[in-house]
Order: sequence, then structure tokens, then C-alpha cells
Amino acid sequence: MKKITSISILLILFTTVCVGGCSQTKKDPAPWVSLIDGNTLNGWTKKGGNATYSVANGVITGTTVKDTPNTFLTTNENYGDFILELDFKVDPSMNSGIQIRSNSFPYYRDGVVHGYQVEIDPSERAWSAGIFDEQRRKWLHTITDENTAAKKAFKQNEWNHYRIEAIGDTIKTWINEVPAAYLIDGKTASGFIGLQVHSIHGEQKEGTTISWKNIRIITDNPSKYSKKTSLKPIITKNQLTIDEEKSGWKLLWDGKTTNGWRGAKLESFPEKGWKIENGELIVLPSGGAESAAGGDIVTTEQYGDFELTVDFKLTPGANSGIKYYVDTNINKGEGSSIGLEYQILDDALHPDAKLGNHEGSRTVASLYDLIKADPNKPINPIGEWNTAYIISKNNHVEHWLNDVKVLEYERGSDAFLKLVSESKYAQWPNFGLLEKGKILLQDHGDKVSFKNIKIKSLEK
Repeated sequence: MKKITSISILLILFTTVCVGGCSQTKKDPAPWVSLIDGNTLNGWTKKGGNATYSVANGVITGTTVKDTPNTFLTTNENYGDFILELDFKVDPSMNSGIQIRSNSFPYYRDGVVHGYQVEIDPSERAWSAGIFDEQRRKWLHTITDENTAAKKAFKQNEWNHYRIEAIGDTIKTWINEVPAAYLIDGKTASGFIGLQVHSIHGEQKEGTTISWKNIRIITDNPSKYSKKTSLKPIITKNQLTIDEEKSGWKLLWDGKTTNGWRGAKLESFPEKGWKIENGELIVLPSGGAESAAGGDIVTTEQYGDFELTVDFKLTPGANSGIKYYVDTNINKGEGSSIGLEYQILDDALHPDAKLGNHEGSRTVASLYDLIKADPNKPINPIGEWNTAYIISKNNHVEHWLNDVKVLEYERGSDAFLKLVSESKYAQWPNFGLLEKGKILLQDHGDKVSFKNIKIKSLEK
């Protein structure tokens, strides 16, 4: 009887301790939603290469296949602002990553997956949880030697945990609770989430695997659940990325001053008509007249063969342009300085979209008044940023819009000279044939904003 009583007392004490302990366990109040339903890949689609994916007991496993491009298992749903957590285990010989805010469009390199990638790197380099821009700008945020804790946080042959916050223009990452990356970049606001199986080559072994589990996301007011980080942010606005700097790109505008620029018909920068605000170079509205307020601005330097990239943002009905091979000694009278022009225009509202020597040759990204840009060009809505890219090498010129080529031509070719002879430029001798010239941003009397103005000289 005493033995039964003692056992009963022990059971009561154990139950009391358990209840007390359980009452102190805090339930996570965050509105997490699982992205794995258990034993199916419902809600996910494979893109890119031919690596394989399987799922069992809530664990997704990707397996390498030789001679195939990078493969991605992507969510069918796109996400803008979110907090994502997941666990992963990777073979030490592999490289992988988590795509966020990524996309796959038919017009973009035949549908290749592109966008932000949170790196999975089991190599000695130890850049896990760094941020790579897949199929675009490459490395945006590596894990430097100064962040020793993050470099040491990865666990070989074990499960590792990532936390990824993408809120507004800010992306933050943690690996096994250690802060790893802090990036401020406004390139892409929304896209799918993807699990990468990297391509393998040479002696890399086919059949190696990476697994993911406990994939969950917060999309309901993620700012409320955001964590602070001890890291200093890397800001890409008006800065060169890691790979741009390595490959010889230069800032054409520093984001703060008028250094390197002057009025096209002035010895200094215009005193009116332009302003610098929040890292943006802005043409102020003045009624839509051409060069009637502050006037065009040009670089103080001249360029021959080059690559140029400029982010621009239009207001409703706005008109502007990026000119190249500009000689400011031509046309010192009224109107804009003369040069080849990458047109910037609100095609829907501005009447110029229906004008031009050739119909459509004054639409956005066209070679103004000469060659119409591809009508299927990818253009973001008015009020959002677009990226213009121009490359001119050995007289071959291409216009790109948002990473897609929209036209190309040969300076000085018979076809080019014929177009010029039939246009309003016929009055200017040797139009478009300068070996070197200035870069120009046009004041057409409408509010247009510019940032991330960068150039790479291709001259030998």
C-alpha cells in the first residue's frame, strides 16, 4: 500500500511540473503558412533544367543530373513582402540557393529563371546566406571575412536553418540564427520562391542531393515580425555592384552632386529645371517644351565604344530621352542638342508615340525618329522604375529595356544612312557618325527621374 502511495505522489509531482513547464512555453503568434503539404509537390512547378525533385514526409529532395542547366522548383504563387524560414541539408560537393522575388518570362532569355538568390555554399568560401542576382547582376552581397560568425555558422552534413526577410527594398538573411546579409536594393518587388539544384559538370557526381523541410512563410503584415540585425546594410542605389566594379564599370552620376555633368549649352550645371532628391536626378515639369527650362545636361567627358545603363521613371504623359554621341557645338540655338537618342516616353498618353519618320519610331526605347523598338518590349507601369541599356561597339548599337533587347543597328551602314536621309536629322552633316561624344539626359519639360547611371568604356 505504501508503494502505491509513493508512485501516486511521484505521478502527481511529475504532472504538476509538466503543467507548470508547459504553461511557460510561448506559442509563436506569427501567422506562419506552410509551403509544403506533406507528401505532394502541390503548389510547386519545376523550371529550367532536368534535375529531379521528390517529397516524402514533408521533406523535398532535389537530385543532380548531368548535362542540364540549373533547375528550380518554384512556387506557383508570387510573393512581395514576406518572411521565409526553412531548413536545408546539402551534400558538401554541391552549390545551391533559395530564389526569392524571382521570375521566368518568355521574353526574358527564353524564360530563364532570374532574380534574387540566397546562396547555399558548403565550400571553403563559406558564402552561405549571401545574396546573388541569378542571371542578372551576379553578386550583390557576399559574406565577407569581417562577418566571421556567419562564415562559421554553416554546419556540414547537417540541417541548417535560414531566415529570409524581404520587406520593401530591404532583404535580410540569417543562417542558424546568425545575421548574414543586409541588402537595400530596389530591383524587383515581387516574384516566386524557388529551390535550386545547381548544374554539375566534369567530374562532379550525378545523383548528389539537397533537401529542404519546414518551409514556412509570413505574408500578413511581415513588418510586425521583422527582426533587427547588427549588420551594416549594403546599398546598391547609385553604387557599383561587386561584379560591375570588377569588370570596369564606372558611376556616371554619384547620386549626390552635379559632378561630371553640365548644361548642354552652359559651362556649368543648370541653376533651375533640375533637382537632386533622395538619390534621384529629376527633370522638373515646365509645360512640356523642349529644353525651355533648365535645358539638357551632358557629361563633361566624351565616350567612344561604351556600355551605358540608366534607370528612369516616368510621370503620366512624360517625354524625355538619353542621347549619345552628342556634340554640343551642333545646334546652339533653340531646342535640344543633337545626337542619337534612346527615347523615353509615356507611349499611352503622349502624342509622339504615334508620330515619327517611321510609325512608332518615337515610342519608348526606340532610336528616336529612326527605328521603332520591338512592340513586345517589357515596360513597367508609369511611376515605376525601368532600366535602359545601350551598348555601342565597332558601330554596332543595341537598345535594351528591362534586360531585353528591343532593337539593333549599324552606325554608318547603308540602311542607317538611308533612314537619316529621310528624317529630320538630314540637315545635320554626319549625324550619328562621331567617333566620340557626350552622353545627354534630356529636359523636355516633363517630370522624369533618373538613378543608377553607369558606364563602361569599351575602348582598347
